[in-house]
Amino acid sequence: MRCALELAHHGWGRTHPNPMVGAVIVEGGKVVAEGFHARDGEAHAERAALMALGRAPKPGASLYVTLEPCSTAGRTGACTDAILRSGLKRVVVAAPDPTPGHAGAGYEVLRRAGVEVVTGVLEAESRDLNLIFHHRLEKNTPLLAAKLAATLDGRIACRTGDSQWITGETARRDVHRWRRLFPAIAVGAGTVMKDNPRLTARLPGEEDWCPWRFVFDGRLRTVEDRNIPRLYSDEYRERTVVVTTANSGLGYVRKLREWGVQVWVCDSATQRVNWADFRKRCLEAQINGVIFEGGAQLVSELAQERQMDYLFSYTAPVLLADDKGKAMLSGLRTERLTQALRLADVCHEILEGDILTRGRVVYPEKLQIDETAFSLG
Repeated sequence: MRCALELAHHGWGRTHPNPMVGAVIVEGGKVVAEGFHARDGEAHAERAALMALGRAPKPGASLYVTLEPCSTAGRTGACTDAILRSGLKRVVVAAPDPTPGHAGAGYEVLRRAGVEVVTGVLEAESRDLNLIFHHRLEKNTPLLAAKLAATLDGRIACRTGDSQWITGETARRDVHRWRRLFPAIAVGAGTVMKDNPRLTARLPGEEDWCPWRFVFDGRLRTVEDRNIPRLYSDEYRERTVVVTTANSGLGYVRKLREWGVQVWVCDSATQRVNWADFRKRCLEAQINGVIFEGGAQLVSELAQERQMDYLFSYTAPVLLADDKGKAMLSGLRTERLTQALRLADVCHEILEGDILTRGRVVYPEKLQIDETAFSLG
């Protein structure tokens, strides 16, 4: 199964809205064929493995697959049909398919036909690999994740604003790896005006890739600047979406659209974006995961509004020891530890000197907001 999980990684960032899936066929204790789902619309992992084998599996062969085989025809045919036609009599699966109408159905089809089905082998690892896919289908909403890079004492910048670079090259490269996985990246207006980012995934040995790029700008401050931001003028500008409200000025909205930039005018009585409306629009556009990379103000609002589903926190072995350094998160009034945000299903990775801690955000029953905190405009 670990071999199948490694194969699934070959589809990293290329299978949306489908999950990454790997499969191996084992005969006599040896892997004789491998397959993985390469991209949406192409063969599923089970079919890819059977095609790679090029013959009928030998008696006693087993198929190991990281996700429950689909049992409906779809565009590529039901994988359960392919398995039954092959003559396989044993299938080992990591995680069930959460898709409505699929969950458990594949197991039932195979078992009714006399196939031994073993489930739950490295299930946690499979679910973690497809955390966007599982969240979208189990919660019926896109996964909104935040990325932060901070010092050991929780600061993301010096009092002067100097912040490049807190983490090392390996950690920064890892950020680009996650960018390649998420269908969309989001930043606030302040980040656009200060850093003029590209928000593309740039990995060694691979072509640059541009996800959907969201700019949260309730007042359309980024349009007022005389210098057009890179996100509004580069070759990927049609994949840039400015998220704003009707209170921002229709003239600026027209200007953005003239530049070739998309604009989502969310329903809101204020200049703060309506999160329910944003999530709904993401679902309609089949954008099932968004990673928020800053600034601290936008990410803090995610936490204040209980909208941060997942957190990636990179910690560098650096101490500012300055209470005027910029904090990684703010805006909550946490008087007791029981009121603190916590992470579940936590994973840790060492990236040379830096550490990535990531996990699902768990909110306390009552979240207290500091009314004096600076809010997103």
